[in-house]
Amino acid sequence: MILDTLKNAELYESAHPLFKKAFDFLKTTDLKNLPLGKIELEGSDLVVSVVDISGKTVQDARMEIHRKFIDIQLPLDGEEIMGWIPAEKLTKVLQPYDAEKDIAFFADEAENLLKVRAMEFAVFFPSDGHQPGIGFGNHKKIIVKVRV
Repeated sequence: MILDTLKNAELYESAHPLFKKAFDFLKTTDLKNLPLGKIELEGSDLVVSVVDISGKTVQDARMEIHRKFIDIQLPLDGEEIMGWIPAEKLTKVLQPYDAEKDIAFFADEAENLLKVRAMEFAVFFPSDGHQPGIGFGNHKKIIVKVRV
């Protein structure tokens, strides 16, 4: 798991062959004016989703994991709380892994809650259980899916 600001993104570009392209897009694009939807930057291997979310309580937000993709999540306005726990500690399955959607949901509680402010990013690897969307009100965010 990584939490940082876009100005430090180059520190992480070597962590994955597609991270440089992903972070270049995030740093050079007028993100706040992107329409909702998906943008393929490198076919299905690197996909940017622009979404509106409604904040949830810690109890209502679900812990999730992915096996095939890394998530880079970046709120565009406001702030979002994201829970984190090592995936190996997840035991309370709510929805078993769906290979087509690359997601499983869990009822386990986060070990840490991260405050991710506008234009900061969190990176979640397959080894990271994460619980996005905690907070109040609505906000726009970017989710970049990077194939492992």
